[in-house]
Amino acid sequence: MGSPASGSSPNTFQRFFQSEVSGSILLLACSAVALIWANSPWAESYHHVLHEHIGLDWGPEGATSFADVHNFRMSLHHWVNDGLMAIFFFVVGLEIKRELLVGELSSLKKSALPVGAALGGMLVPALLFTFLNFGGPGMRGWGIPMATDIAFALGALSLFGSRVPVSLKVFLTALAIVDDLGAVVVIAIFYTDTISIMALAVAAAFLSGIFVANRMNVRHTGIYLLLAVAVWVAVLASGVHTTIAGTLIALLVPVRAKIDPREYLKLCRGKLDELEAAEFTRDSMIGDQKQLEDLSDIYVASEDMIPAGINLEHRLHPITTFIILPLFALLNAGVPIDIESLSGAPITVGLGVMLGLIVGKQIGVMLFSWLAIRSGLAAMPAGVTWGQLWGISCLAGVGFTMSLFVSGLAFTDQAFDSQSKLGVLTASAISGVLGYIVLQKKLAPAVD
Repeated sequence: MGSPASGSSPNTFQRFFQSEVSGSILLLACSAVALIWANSPWAESYHHVLHEHIGLDWGPEGATSFADVHNFRMSLHHWVNDGLMAIFFFVVGLEIKRELLVGELSSLKKSALPVGAALGGMLVPALLFTFLNFGGPGMRGWGIPMATDIAFALGALSLFGSRVPVSLKVFLTALAIVDDLGAVVVIAIFYTDTISIMALAVAAAFLSGIFVANRMNVRHTGIYLLLAVAVWVAVLASGVHTTIAGTLIALLVPVRAKIDPREYLKLCRGKLDELEAAEFTRDSMIGDQKQLEDLSDIYVASEDMIPAGINLEHRLHPITTFIILPLFALLNAGVPIDIESLSGAPITVGLGVMLGLIVGKQIGVMLFSWLAIRSGLAAMPAGVTWGQLWGISCLAGVGFTMSLFVSGLAFTDQAFDSQSKLGVLTASAISGVLGYIVLQKKLAPAVD
């Protein structure tokens, strides 16, 4: 997920990169636990945990009539996939908006190569899957092999340390951002079966409330949180997947500072000069209203100088990386690996996913990158070779998080879902190994 903001320091990128790397290790561990658990003598307890319902009950005290008792309950699996993953997509939305406005996708010259590579990496895998499943019951899963898991891809890239050019890391990250945007669009358009126009209208009204509150410079976090939850509930009721709610809310969050930097510096210098000229101590502002006002003005101006989107992304990224995504992996990667579980679906479902991620990603990323560079729309990133781009195209086949997510939306039948997810896990492992082998040969040796 995501990339560093344009102009960010190498240390900032390094912190981001390391968080994705450590997050990928945790993801891998949770996936392994889920697979082992789901295929162990305790498999029944795994499925019991998945379907454990959690929620609220309300109604008159002592009521026994069904009409008088109300509840809002979902299984733990749904709370994670429909609730916590909405927060994940909120962070994805923040990253998409940041990159479009001030990052690697903010201009045609910057964005042409990663956008072209991502489009190829989505289109070709989808076509290969469709070719194998055309007209069959598994065709609904065409969107599954389109995704790239940035955490695992960057995790594999991290194994090469300083041998990896920064421009190559940025290219992979920007590619994955466009990939995430494509996944959001695909989920919104193609994996929504029934829509309630009234619920969508309510969601739009609450979204407008967030927009208006931001325009009016409302600072109370609780108001935005309440409006965001209301949007989530309305979208949940509409039939559109709730992850779209997270993305739409993110697009309303500012990713630029509210005030001009020169105004900020002028205000801070003036206030600091006033404080320095006064008898300013740890306790002096308690009885000096002017000192308290000066400090408050500096505090408010500093808040306006730090974009809300960047601040939220910084605060939520560790939560999504170390809590939400590992939970998602634990509750979604537990695929029963036995003939009985997999035989209810045509083998072309699993093969289509594997072919799309392993072969389709390589063909799509390389072909569309070549077209973008050959047409003059894009240039090869500094210090990057075609062999290294090939290695990245292999790593792009590590679908995992988003592919597992789309699989759950595409298939309600357990056999189809299990075969698809097994294809995702297998293809992601093969793609990761292929990417490592190619990059091991194509990256320059480490300099002692």
